[in-house]
Amino acid sequence: MKLVLAPVLNLLHSAHASTLATQFTLMTGYPYATVIPNVLDEQHRPILLISALAEHTKNLLADPKVSISVTKSGVPNVQDGQRLTLIGDAEQFEPDDALKARYLRYLPAAEQYLMLDFMFFRIQPKRLRYIGGVGKMGWVETEVLAAIPSLSLADEATLLAEAQAIAPRNVTLLGIDPFGIDYLADEFRDRSAFQGKGFSREVLLDLVPKLT
Repeated sequence: MKLVLAPVLNLLHSAHASTLATQFTLMTGYPYATVIPNVLDEQHRPILLISALAEHTKNLLADPKVSISVTKSGVPNVQDGQRLTLIGDAEQFEPDDALKARYLRYLPAAEQYLMLDFMFFRIQPKRLRYIGGVGKMGWVETEVLAAIPSLSLADEATLLAEAQAIAPRNVTLLGIDPFGIDYLADEFRDRSAFQGKGFSREVLLDLVPKLT
């Protein structure tokens, strides 16, 4: 079935953690799954900051083929809720200062890891399987993933500064993308999706004061 992309992207952004599956070097043919923090870059690609000593780091350095899965939290029956699996290739890279700043807004405690043996990887998506509930499922292919609207890091930083100035006192904005806003409210992470009119500066500035 043809999928509406907004729920897919909002689920991918809203998850606090994801399950990463790599190809296990010590047992050929078996996947190795572990839970990692979930942070995306400006093009909605998962970003990993992982230690050179971790088993999953060794695995993906040997074979970059990976998948991650996320689920919607707070659902009594996981089979009734939203979930997705993203399949792609992990590549090691050195992020620029703007992307590091975005990552650290989500995970400020990770700053200490930048001085250790931790490395950045990003996952280049190949396909994505989304299940929105019973009978609501489908694949998102590479060409569709490549054409998803994005917001540059420079534009995001400008909007964040403007929007934070009018945010409620208990709200700290983490990230903005064309599908929603990630934020902390009383230190708990949440996401508000852009509805109806879609994304624009005006829609953003109208929504931010209402965040709770």
